[in-house]
Amino acid sequence: MTAPTEAVARLRRTVEGHRPADDRERASATAVLAALDHLARPFDQTADPTHVTASGIVVGRRGVVLHLHRRLGRWLQPGGHLDPGEAPEEAVLRECREETGLVVTHPPGGPLLVHLDVHEASGHVHLDLRYLVVGPDADPAPPPGESQEVAWFSWEEAARLADEALTGALRSARSIVPTSAAFEE
Repeated sequence: MTAPTEAVARLRRTVEGHRPADDRERASATAVLAALDHLARPFDQTADPTHVTASGIVVGRRGVVLHLHRRLGRWLQPGGHLDPGEAPEEAVLRECREETGLVVTHPPGGPLLVHLDVHEASGHVHLDLRYLVVGPDADPAPPPGESQEVAWFSWEEAARLADEALTGALRSARSIVPTSAAFEE
């Protein structure tokens, strides 16, 4: 086993300090911590089939942003793999921008982990860290090559479209999202 880097130690503290909302998330938190114990390079998707990913629950005055995943055909939150040397809290901002065309930010106070989910994805396992991020009051404009099916949804619409893996994240995010007045500039 490789000695933990500061990034891995920071992630461990974040996961240990996070309160899972349900049994699925509790099992995911346990799986993430176990993976951090044995993965030499948990942020590197080429090092092991099991690796950390980051996704964003994009919120704003207009509700929550979802995109129709091109391969899976499901409405999901934007997110994906980390680039080499990139921290999860940086990756989530980049992935949201790349997949939605929206420049999102972390909420005041810094990155906020709202949910964890461990799931299989095309022959590998994602240890998905889901952060609350704030989107501008603008229409999504994904670049060519990304799914063009990206939109703001009300919380109720998003919950109806969400699969089991996303439902818990939406519940957790909605429980802590401030009123729409907090999104005023």
